[in-house]
Amino acid sequence: MQKRILGKSGLEVSAIGLGCMGMTFGFPPFPNRNEMIALIHKAVEMGVTFFDTAEVYGPFTNEELVGEALAPFRNEVVIATKFGFAPAEDGKWTGLNSRPEHIRQSIEGSLKRLKTDVIDLYYQHRVDLNVPIEEVAGVLKDLIQEGKVKHWGLSEAGAQTIRRAHAVQPVAALQSEYSLWHRKPEEEIIPTLEELGIGFVPFSPLGKGFLTGKIDENTQFDKNDFRNTVPRFTEENRKANQAMVDLLNTIATQKNATPAQIALAWLLVQKPWIVPIPGTTKLHRLEENLGAMNAELTADDLQQINEAASHIKVQGARYSEAGEKMTGR
Repeated sequence: MQKRILGKSGLEVSAIGLGCMGMTFGFPPFPNRNEMIALIHKAVEMGVTFFDTAEVYGPFTNEELVGEALAPFRNEVVIATKFGFAPAEDGKWTGLNSRPEHIRQSIEGSLKRLKTDVIDLYYQHRVDLNVPIEEVAGVLKDLIQEGKVKHWGLSEAGAQTIRRAHAVQPVAALQSEYSLWHRKPEEEIIPTLEELGIGFVPFSPLGKGFLTGKIDENTQFDKNDFRNTVPRFTEENRKANQAMVDLLNTIATQKNATPAQIALAWLLVQKPWIVPIPGTTKLHRLEENLGAMNAELTADDLQQINEAASHIKVQGARYSEAGEKMTGR
């Protein structure tokens, strides 16, 4: 497994990580817990060292799963988790909360659930406009000095927020959505990260499954599936967005690869400090995703992809209106 370093942080991780959210949250029906522990163990065996979770996934159950699964390998892996939502016991979100006292409460809970005494990478899950980012960065600076956190990051933050946070305590990584069907980070975010030496961890690198080519306008999701609330996943928009999958299929055929592997390979060649974290609950998908490192894209391939993609207008917002309001702040 190839390794990458997230920006100037010195934090080394596998070139492709594993997003664990879908194992307990967002995309029901959820698999058997022991099967997911076995899958995480298999990922470690295959060289994955970077695992992503959050307290709000469940809430709490995802961290418990990841903590149990990775306990035997704790010194060999990097665990990233997130704070900043106020999860209620009934599984509902009660809004954003990055107040210092809440962050300190969150870290203690995460440490316990993850069965560890230090979080390798601790992200603010979404920017809380009620708490100055300098105040949040100050708390993380203290937690790093106290040895409870090694590195910290932001998720879906805007460029100015990133700069302000980084000035107080260097940010190791930004985790935001980035893929061939969401390229907005290229406008301002990626240049900012490059300037400051911050790593980039794209979530939903396969477009919440759409870029695998296994979803079309006829696909029926579980009634509680998060994608039912996403405008981009309406039947009409899925039909229109098939053009992007068709493009990936064309390149994949040329490369003897799959659309998912081309989508991930495309991300990997953008910058050497980009580390995507595709999620899956299936072993064959894990194997497929990790195989993206063998799908080498040449400059001509990239030109072909960019030229074709420039003529495809992706239809539909990537979040509901409420979700969109919490991004890019």
